Amino acid sequence: MKKISLSLLSLILISCGASSTKSLEKKPLFEVLTQQSFGGANIRFFEILTEPNEIKMLQNDAKLRNKIKPNDIQTSNFVVLNLGEKSSGGYKIGIESAVETDKSIILTVKESAPDPSTTVTQVFTNPYCVVKINSKKGIIIK
Repeated sequence: MKKISLSLLSLILISCGASSTKSLEKKPLFEVLTQQSFGGANIRFFEILTEPNEIKMLQNDAKLRNKIKPNDIQTSNFVVLNLGEKSSGGYKIGIESAVETDKSIILTVKESAPDPSTTVTQVFTNPYCVVKINSKKGIIIK
């Protein structure tokens, strides 16, 4: 009888002591949501989207619809980088680095051109990139 009561007591103690711990996963400072050769604007510009109605516009895009969650509107900013119209394929635009300071996020933009010795598609392209910044701090683009 003592063995049964001891085993029941230990079983109860073990089950009460077990708890699930949620790991606080640290998100990266930025995430590239899409980087495309076609579909950008005809002029080179960068746009920072911080307002909920601007971010809703991104949620209506077919390529971004499943990548932006409803709570991202309150916790994230978004950046649209357009390289403008280019006369051939092989051009890209993206984020080279991001540095977080106490008041802002400093983004360094990287533009890539095709190597002159390679064969590229001879078609007009409009490269663009959409980046999610996992912070609501101000953004400075270099």
